[in-house]
Amino acid sequence: MKIDHLGIAVESIEQALTFYRTALGLELTHTEVVAEQGVKVAMLPVGESRLELLEPTGSDTPVGKFLAKRGGGIHHICLGVDDLEAVLSRLKAQGIPLIDDKPRVGAEGCLVAFVHPKGTGGVLVELSQKQPQSLSSTEETSSAATHTV
Repeated sequence: MKIDHLGIAVESIEQALTFYRTALGLELTHTEVVAEQGVKVAMLPVGESRLELLEPTGSDTPVGKFLAKRGGGIHHICLGVDDLEAVLSRLKAQGIPLIDDKPRVGAEGCLVAFVHPKGTGGVLVELSQKQPQSLSSTEETSSAATHTV
């Protein structure tokens, strides 16, 4: 298990990139619209992990509601796992509340599932398992989701 990325809710990816790319010198490696959840994501590698900027496509989307309620900032932490089904089974057996009982396709074609903040001390945790296929383009449109609470 490792930290795959930190999700950061922003009003505008373009504006946020002024800081992350220009000021910090981070490289934008991937953007994608996740239509099902109404979010645009941008990935910026940092060491062995990444920052995932989350921009809502509308105010009534999960990230849009998050921004309206809490403002911009850290939205979730994503842990990369090798066997998502096994991790979900272990969490269920321990009575940890899950948002997703089974994996679904998320950004970059990864299998994802979210653990409810009630079971993690208040932190939205995403679990992600990379799929064998790799994403070859830097701009993709997906019907999958980055889920929010």
